[in-house]
Amino acid sequence: MTQSPPLQHDQIPEIALGWLRAGKGAALATVVETWGSAPRQPGSQLAISSDAEIMGSVSGGCVEGAVVEEALEALSDGKPRLLTFGVSDNDAFAVGLACGGTIRVLVEPITPARRPALEQLVAARAARRPIAALINLSTWETRLTDGQGDPLDAELNARFRSDKSGVEGDWFAAIHNPPLRMIVVGAVHIAQPLLQMARLTGYDPLLIDPREAFGAAARFPGETISHDWPDEAMAAHGLDARTAVVTLTHDAKLDDPAIRAALASNVFYLGCLGSTRTHAKRVERLTAAGFTAEQIARIHAPVGLNIGAKSPAEIAVSILAQITETLRTA
Repeated sequence: MTQSPPLQHDQIPEIALGWLRAGKGAALATVVETWGSAPRQPGSQLAISSDAEIMGSVSGGCVEGAVVEEALEALSDGKPRLLTFGVSDNDAFAVGLACGGTIRVLVEPITPARRPALEQLVAARAARRPIAALINLSTWETRLTDGQGDPLDAELNARFRSDKSGVEGDWFAAIHNPPLRMIVVGAVHIAQPLLQMARLTGYDPLLIDPREAFGAAARFPGETISHDWPDEAMAAHGLDARTAVVTLTHDAKLDDPAIRAALASNVFYLGCLGSTRTHAKRVERLTAAGFTAEQIARIHAPVGLNIGAKSPAEIAVSILAQITETLRTA
């Protein structure tokens, strides 16, 4: 199996920890609240090293310079600070948001006392365990929690489900859900733009096709590719509620094992290429295999939103749009 590295802009805690392990200082800046047309959502992060290296974003570029200055000062005095930026804010470093919004940004230096929590956070993310990093905006008290048994468990569980960081009373909750994953079965033309679009929108995609001539690295440069049989590859990769599965071969020998594995799991999306007639035959096979009508109804087929797509890239757009709709509006 060939593998591609994760996108760095999604690895902000890991990058900050890497700087610490390299002997540098590191701070994390996090959007905690927004009003109006702010360009970044709560939970968006920027990592800053003691050498003024940066990764990530808290505003799309319009206040990063001021945040970096504050982060370097925080690394010197070891104190967190809460910053406010807005188009009408003439005192906040003379920086405004061109989009007309307002944001509050928490800047935290990763002190020796704070480092163990960062290491635990990175370990949880690597293990694909949902976790929230909480900080009291009045006292700077911090804790990590999965939401179970926490005083804020109801609020945190709602935030885990909606994938939304934000403020609860005096506490800011930074939600770290496992990264979204997409499994694409079938190294066909549609898969080429779909994998690229998936990665750009934050998914960690896996392409499965036992036909090595189809799933060749030359056809899918930089992508993670498995040549195992689909159900075996999916079992090895793991299926969970943060995973979308798309089958594109419309060949029952390849698609059906993947579909059966997906239906037996809690993946949030399953879409299958093929005409209405092809899907009707698919339903017959799944029914004969013992799947219920309720289970089969989870399948989006024909795959993708009906936007009149024709080309492989347009079909990929329709598929990703339907996945996004399922994820964000379910």
